[in-house]
Amino acid sequence: MDCKKTPSAVENLPEISTALSLPQIHQYSDSQYDNAIVVHTFFSQIKNLDDLQEFLLLVKSANVNTLNVITASRSTPQAKYFVGEGKAQEIADAVKTYNADVILVNHQLTPAQARNLENLCNCRVVDRTGVILDIFAQRARSHEGKLQVELAQLKHLATRLVRRKTGLDQQKGAVGLRGPGETQLETDRRLIKVRISQLQNRLAKVEKQRHQNRQTRQKADIPTISLVGYTNAGKSTLFNSITQAKVYAADQLFATLDPTFRRLQIQDVGTTILADTVGFVRQLPHDLVSAFKSTLQETVEASLLLHIIDATDPRMLENMEAVALVLEEIKADKVPALLVYNKIDLLDGIPPHIEYDDENNPIAVYLSAHDKEGIDLLFEAIKVRLKNEILSLDFILQPNEGKLRHTLYQLDSVRNEQITEQGEFALTVQIDKVEWLKLCKQFPTLAQIKM
Repeated sequence: MDCKKTPSAVENLPEISTALSLPQIHQYSDSQYDNAIVVHTFFSQIKNLDDLQEFLLLVKSANVNTLNVITASRSTPQAKYFVGEGKAQEIADAVKTYNADVILVNHQLTPAQARNLENLCNCRVVDRTGVILDIFAQRARSHEGKLQVELAQLKHLATRLVRRKTGLDQQKGAVGLRGPGETQLETDRRLIKVRISQLQNRLAKVEKQRHQNRQTRQKADIPTISLVGYTNAGKSTLFNSITQAKVYAADQLFATLDPTFRRLQIQDVGTTILADTVGFVRQLPHDLVSAFKSTLQETVEASLLLHIIDATDPRMLENMEAVALVLEEIKADKVPALLVYNKIDLLDGIPPHIEYDDENNPIAVYLSAHDKEGIDLLFEAIKVRLKNEILSLDFILQPNEGKLRHTLYQLDSVRNEQITEQGEFALTVQIDKVEWLKLCKQFPTLAQIKM
């Protein structure tokens, strides 16, 4: 967060609420952390703390020290401050008491609400979207990821520019160009608009390159398996367990952002590409989804989605619904999906196993990516879901078609072979339909054989 740093942190927090058992507040002594007042509003009589707990994890992931948590209850947001005027004054008093740098609000604020609260408290105000964008900015490593995050931040900032001082008119000292000129606010808006256009052009080139790579894989009939799921469900840990990669994995929200690809060999399926993607979260900013469009396109055009689910999370069903909403937004809800319930090592009495539907097709796999238990079952389920139609064919090859015969043996497709009196090869072949179609392109004479 780009706020002024303060070295001190309050040691003794007052009791915030006697009726609620608030999540543990994280405190750090390192001066690199900003000091924040967290604000959360309940809009129902049932005060569910799960949303607040998740936001505190987001705050921790953003390297922010939570000094105090202020909660409020309302039926609808107030137009001026989002919270009531009395609660807004309480927040302002807390900022002075704790010498806070920033106010973090676990809701989507309008520009006017953020501005009014900022003026009242004399402190920077960041809403939920701003916190998520800040985390993404810290975690982006690749050039594309940095471009995507900057684009999302600028789109978010474009609606929140304000004119803070007067007398900031700009003018050029040339004949015919003197006058009031452009205000600082207009200059900022123009520069942001130009920068957004530049970023979109750069990302368009990246997206074109990704599209070319996808087309190459599609021409080669190489299926893509994409890992999706709620943030911190264990996607990167599972990715590392499957591919022996060294993708950064940690018990924190949005530990990894940049997509990673690895080539896999799966029995009866052949070469596949496994893609690790960014995790989802409730109320994922629309600008962020839009900026990461080229990355998420890998999910849209995948052959199979592995929906990774934290089996220990009490909000498991709600998390699954949040992922489904994002998949629907990016138009990936029609892609076949296999549910993967992770972290069963933390549950008692649930061994690794596969769950089947009425047609004996696998629909869910229970495993532990951390302990590498059930990985073999996951491969088995993937094999069934991606396994193509197997063709049984009988045909004759001429003596001069030795290259084709050699290729069929390389694919381990020949089940029986007899040499005729004329020196021809009478073959009985069992082969995957996709592989057969590839051979038909490579050896046109095979196209005449009826499947």
